[in-house]
Amino acid sequence: MEDGSETDHSTADSGTADTGSEGDGGGLADTGDHVDSGSLADSGSLADSGSLADSGSLADSGSLADSGSLADSGSLADSGHPADSGSLADSGNPSDSGTTSPQPVNLRTAGDYVILAKTAISTVPTSAVTGNLGLSPAAATYVTGFSPLTLDASGQFALSAQVTGRVYAASYASPTASNLTTAIGDMQTAFTDAAGRAAGVTELGAGNIGGKTLPAGVYKWSSGLLIPTDITLSGSATDVWIFQIAQDLTVSDAAMVAMTGGGVPRNVFWQVSGATSIGTTAHLEGVVLDQTAIALGTGASINGRLLAQTAVTLESNIVVQPAP
Repeated sequence: MEDGSETDHSTADSGTADTGSEGDGGGLADTGDHVDSGSLADSGSLADSGSLADSGSLADSGSLADSGSLADSGSLADSGHPADSGSLADSGNPSDSGTTSPQPVNLRTAGDYVILAKTAISTVPTSAVTGNLGLSPAAATYVTGFSPLTLDASGQFALSAQVTGRVYAASYASPTASNLTTAIGDMQTAFTDAAGRAAGVTELGAGNIGGKTLPAGVYKWSSGLLIPTDITLSGSATDVWIFQIAQDLTVSDAAMVAMTGGGVPRNVFWQVSGATSIGTTAHLEGVVLDQTAIALGTGASINGRLLAQTAVTLESNIVVQPAP
């Protein structure tokens, strides 16, 4: 199945169809309906004396024939029925285990911020940020472009017309510095957690996933990841996506990451060991956990969080924290 598309639905010798085949994620396709009340095709006889056809798929009679058979690399062909959230076929397809939804990454107190960084947070005005900003161990002087930045009477945070939330920095009054130290530690722990999850799908698209529809699961690349054209994350509100990227994440200009089926950005995690670049007018969904820097081009937007272990750079962007 390529990019969530449907494969041809062939039946084996008069009447074998779907026979309770499994769709991605281990769910039963067509709710496990039995063909002809469980009767075997060809009057109950096993085709070819029960031999295995096509490298491990049983042909005819109660066997998995084309539809639902284990196809070449172990992926389920699923015979014309869309896999539960758009499984991929060919070259690095998700298998059953690959598209099993993992548990979410726990952000702990790092989840209190829509942007969290260690060395700098800057913008070329005017940006619109919904959620709190946090910077540590760098001081408030490294929060730039958000002028006027007005310190609250408590001395613990500042306000900006570009931020619907609060701006925290390590140089502000107690307990801000302590809280930020904890949040930075939690961000790094979350990065390590996401990086350590067992991957079900590796090297999908050789690092180029433009145009694809991706079900929930853990995806891993030993290279960078390029999103040159629109992609779709398809799954429910409880599904989770984790993308493990050994080098840079690049979203090309005007490329869009969309979610369908009820999926939510708080359950999408981009674990990036290199830099993250979101192009001009591009759109991303999810939480970016970056070991280095995150930069957004002019007019780019994100529903999610930007959590960087160095700097976050904005340029007239819209950044909105996920709904809880």
